[in-house]
Amino acid sequence: MTNFHIYPNLLYLLPPNTHNTKDLEQALSQHPEIKFVSFVGIDLAGNDTDEKIPIRDFIDNLQGYLSGCVVQTDGSSVELPGIATLNDGRVDFEADRDVMWFVDYNYEHIDSETGLPIGTLRIPSFLIHNGDRVCARSILKRSSDRFASELERYLRENPSLAAELGFTVDELDRIELTTATELEFWVSSPEEKINTRVLSTSQSLKESYWKRTKGVVRTALEQSVMLLELYGFEPEMGHKEVGGVKAHLSDAGDFHNIMEQLEIDWHYSNSLQAADYELLARIFIKEIFRMHGLEVSFCAKPLAGVAGSGEHTHVNAVAFLKDGHKVNLFAPKDMSKDFLGTIGWGALMGFMKHYSLINPFISVTTDAFLRLQPGFEAPTHPVASIGKDINTPSRNRSVLLGLIRNMESPNQTRFEIRSPNPHTNTYLCLSAVYQCMLDGIEYAVKSGHSTTELEKEFCKDYGEDADYLEKNKVYRCEEDIFTCFSTEERDRIFGAPPATVYDSLSCLLHADDMVPILCAGDIFSDKLIRSYTHAMLKRWQMELSERIIPTNLSQIRNVVPFHDPNCSYDVAMWKEIDAIRNNLAKDTAEHVSVFKEIRLAIDAKNLRELSKLQLKMNALMNEMMTLYAEYGANQL
Repeated sequence: MTNFHIYPNLLYLLPPNTHNTKDLEQALSQHPEIKFVSFVGIDLAGNDTDEKIPIRDFIDNLQGYLSGCVVQTDGSSVELPGIATLNDGRVDFEADRDVMWFVDYNYEHIDSETGLPIGTLRIPSFLIHNGDRVCARSILKRSSDRFASELERYLRENPSLAAELGFTVDELDRIELTTATELEFWVSSPEEKINTRVLSTSQSLKESYWKRTKGVVRTALEQSVMLLELYGFEPEMGHKEVGGVKAHLSDAGDFHNIMEQLEIDWHYSNSLQAADYELLARIFIKEIFRMHGLEVSFCAKPLAGVAGSGEHTHVNAVAFLKDGHKVNLFAPKDMSKDFLGTIGWGALMGFMKHYSLINPFISVTTDAFLRLQPGFEAPTHPVASIGKDINTPSRNRSVLLGLIRNMESPNQTRFEIRSPNPHTNTYLCLSAVYQCMLDGIEYAVKSGHSTTELEKEFCKDYGEDADYLEKNKVYRCEEDIFTCFSTEERDRIFGAPPATVYDSLSCLLHADDMVPILCAGDIFSDKLIRSYTHAMLKRWQMELSERIIPTNLSQIRNVVPFHDPNCSYDVAMWKEIDAIRNNLAKDTAEHVSVFKEIRLAIDAKNLRELSKLQLKMNALMNEMMTLYAEYGANQL
């Protein structure tokens, strides 16, 4: 275990105004502990690249590195199926000079000359294939640039739109999309297992939520917040989340049996910078806790039966005026009369109408769907809350999207998207969000409807006609959708949500009339969407075959009888459990197990059937484990 401590005098970041030969040579010469440079590209699966270029080579060829695609890799190192192919696999890196560059330190490798940890300058970059930018970062760059330019065009073409917001177009300097994420994660002691019933009970009793952290968890959390501050994140808080149990004190005075859920939040920034921040935060947090002997999981649902980890994503758009003032473009001119302005209503309507196009970039792993289940404050259906009335802000945790507003501060108006998780590819998620919001904004502006008319359409009843939104859907609900509606009612009025990765991606595979919304302005392309869809479906099949089935099989093998054979009730219960076990995992001359059916469907590329079989497997596993818990509780 490393005795980690923070070095406040190290160089942690290089802002955009230093990305020139003079400033870089000066900064790097003053910090000889920085030995390497790494160009960081993000592929379509959300993987980040990392290599080690000696700092001397970087400095000797600095002008070349700053001016274009110098560093090369091959298609096997990135997830770009159908693009970086075996016979056309060269991929280049282009440094992004408009965002923060960071220095990543190896605290377990100390420089013998300076006595400081060895540093690597990480440069966020774009991946280039045959002259085209093909990575997740480049898609978000194009999407956010288009969103800003289209909004500016609408403002210039419709002076009344700017007047509604309290400024004139001549006062406008630029438009910026701002984003912030809330990063949740689980921390645990390696190799120690804690009963999920104990975790579930602690969660129900709220024994951990916002409670004081202790021992090594407290130290690692505090150091994480302090380190993020040095990197310019402007952290706002770190705290315990709803999941976890109280750790035990050992004879040596150390805490063990650690299993806690934590959250760290930081200040908003522009969309591309925010996505870069999130990636780096995961790296830094995981390393700090690891050096304290703790494991960190960013999985959406690392433990069955207890709270999963979300990553609520906040988005809005801001007009920066030439005099230095900022205007929130989603907020109404008068907060006491309207929930949102015209642009805000359009963004909300576009998001909700086209959420089926956004979800494939948010929930695209089995893990993500395991989190999005009733009972854990995670959203299941595409419905929004804007507040019960104009004076009562939204606090509904059962919906997918909430309008956040502060009557005293219009600049805080934003949308909170509650479905993302820590492994959501934020670059692609935000890209899809902006494309769909822009479609709604176009409708709101061109329709000529007042904010009152837009509000009425968004708050329509089921079966009520609408100009833009679908007739047979409800888009707003201020009640707890899990207690006020049955599953069937939720599916009918809000729309049935996808249940598997295939369900989520099917709209990209089959909805040709909707995909153009993503491709508008050449943000996505048919080739990029096909590549992304292929990569995610391949990963889904691989996880099912090589991770989920083996894990389930191991769980089944641990489900063993230990009852009194003279108790007929126990005998009958075990017989029912054993039947499920065999249905899932045992092949016979007369029966093909569910696991075998899944593997056959993968081999046959029958993805629709594979999706159904996964749901069947999940239901049987849940039934078996529920019965086994009852069976175990009945043993003396």
